[in-house]
Amino acid sequence: MRRLFVALTLLLATVWFAPASAQSRSQLGPLCTTETTPADQMVDACSKIIALKVFKGEQLATVYFWRAVGWNKKGDYARVIADTTEAIRLQPSQAVYNMRGSAYYDKGDYDIAIADFDDALKLGPPSGIIFHNRGNAWRGKGDYAKAIADYDMSIRADPKSAFSFQNRGIAKEALGDLDGALSDINQAIRLDPTLPQPLINRTAIWRAKNDLDRAIADGSEAIRLAKDKPPVNIMTPPNSVLISAYTHRALAYEAKGDYARAKDDYNATLAIVASDAGSKANQATAKVRLSLVSDATAPIPRDAPAPSGQQQTTPTQQQANAAPAPSPAPATPGSRMALVIGNGAYAHVKALPNPPNDARAVAKSLRDIGFIVSEGVDLDRAAMQKMTREFLRDAARAQVALVYYAGHGVQVDGRNYLIPVDVELKPGTGMTEAMIDMDTIMAGLDDQVRTNILIFDACRNNPMAQQVASVGSSRGIEGAPGLAAPSSLGAGATLGAGTLIAFATAPGQVALDGEGANSPFSAALSRHLGTPGLEVQQMLTRVRAEVVSGTKNKQVPWSNSSLLGEVYLAEK
Repeated sequence: MRRLFVALTLLLATVWFAPASAQSRSQLGPLCTTETTPADQMVDACSKIIALKVFKGEQLATVYFWRAVGWNKKGDYARVIADTTEAIRLQPSQAVYNMRGSAYYDKGDYDIAIADFDDALKLGPPSGIIFHNRGNAWRGKGDYAKAIADYDMSIRADPKSAFSFQNRGIAKEALGDLDGALSDINQAIRLDPTLPQPLINRTAIWRAKNDLDRAIADGSEAIRLAKDKPPVNIMTPPNSVLISAYTHRALAYEAKGDYARAKDDYNATLAIVASDAGSKANQATAKVRLSLVSDATAPIPRDAPAPSGQQQTTPTQQQANAAPAPSPAPATPGSRMALVIGNGAYAHVKALPNPPNDARAVAKSLRDIGFIVSEGVDLDRAAMQKMTREFLRDAARAQVALVYYAGHGVQVDGRNYLIPVDVELKPGTGMTEAMIDMDTIMAGLDDQVRTNILIFDACRNNPMAQQVASVGSSRGIEGAPGLAAPSSLGAGATLGAGTLIAFATAPGQVALDGEGANSPFSAALSRHLGTPGLEVQQMLTRVRAEVVSGTKNKQVPWSNSSLLGEVYLAEK
């Protein structure tokens, strides 16, 4: 979201008298230090001043600061950080720390950003702008209470700060206070009706309230405003507003079932160049959802409900040990949906006896507490991909989407993959093409108006080391047991808001399959899923304690959360 800019006091009076060759003294200084100078000209002018080597200390720090401003306009945050770091070395200042903190924020490095904003506040008087920017970083970390406290300070300093009202509304929405969020964002629109950003955020609130027509109307107006008057503030990442507007309107069209218009908007999102972490996350989501709606014809689940008592066969019913599962009921707005898969009957790598049992136990526990469950056992790649895609498509209309997978999983170059039962690595074949990319599932579910819970008991061992060795290329598997911590959705994007992800064991570690009918993790999970009145993170704490005790500290389950408030799977 919009960050605010603290200008640095100009200290370049002597620059006009410095020698210059190709460019007149009267041009270099103003081009470097004027906020409205085009980015390339600003960077070029500042670089030429630096090359003169006639400045040092505070004056040189000022030049580096303004060149960082130019890099920021271009969305080149690595160079922003390099130039502001040099400026801080020469002469620390509130404005430079604020600029560097903002660059770290745009890269998704929220802890470093907060540290820089803290240092900025120590170096000068209280600044509403810096409180606003630090609030953004707290919000990025999922600490919405601290974000709201900082936005309160920003609004106290400037009661007409439309963006502080807007971003406080976003934080309130994250805590489930939709009415409070709507009040703040309406105030932002009243303060500046020309801004597209508050309308984009109100689009998300209308979707959360299932008022899709209003969501689409606000998204359309935001797109119009962003096109008619693109944001010129140097702290707004290039193209980020238009990318966000198209993404949110597309999600509203998709939830309404207007797949043709949703496709148009997803394509528009992907056609724009992204520079910041948030825009890249939006594009990752758009890419997955475009694929999902491209082969969809109606906003209804894949199958009609089965008659009472009838069971649905899994996509791999030709396999002797593939178990039937009850057919899921139609998805409706506000429903709770789950995808449950257990793969154990591997044909070319070590078979696992427990994942099918684990999946059945978890699926039953979820049905007992009211989830619509799509269940698959021992799925080959085609069946696993089909079931996953259909679930992701249906999840657009859900309030809670839960994914559970038991079976083999590996990390390749830091990305996690789930392994179908027919996987076979052969010379000359792409390793990852035979698997299901976990990041694709996460990107497809990334949406702040829905709660997403992803649980993976997929760290049993490294099933492919022998095959990898036989084809002569490890691509990181042999040296990377277990799964990698899923800190991104690809292209630098962070874990989406409203998402909890849990592993049966810590990243990089190997979990136990168990000696009984279920793995230690899934046995504990299925026992605690249905506990009434138990918040989901408290539930996982109980599961963790039981697994640690049962395995004598050999296995410690892990989770990471950006959930928006408390989530209860079973009624209180």
